[in-house]
Amino acid sequence: QVQLVQSGGGLVQPGGSLSLSCTASGSIGSYYIMGWHRQAPGKQRELVASITSGGSTNYADLAKGRFTISRANARNTVYLQMNSLKPEDTAVYTCNLENRLTLGVTWGQGTQVTVSS
Repeated sequence: QVQLVQSGGGLVQPGGSLSLSCTASGSIGSYYIMGWHRQAPGKQRELVASITSGGSTNYADLAKGRFTISRANARNTVYLQMNSLKPEDTAVYTCNLENRLTLGVTWGQGTQVTVSS
């Protein structure tokens, strides 16, 4: 069984930066994708960025040039560095892990990011 524990987030002014982390524990397997998603009030959840166990990254247009996803394999941790934050980035950010062999998906607990002056 896989568990994801998130940390980071909070309140930041427009133009500021925040970092999120997501640590996986349990039987995560060797082939997986870890991603960050977000959901703003009244909107559907959307992908922000993802990274595979092989290190390949994928970014939504909303994240390109501002956000960076990275990982520390030894600690099964994925990070999301968010720069140049805008009020429209305000949302609950949630990480997930998809096992590419079992197709099982696990979600973190979510964390609020608020961009406001």
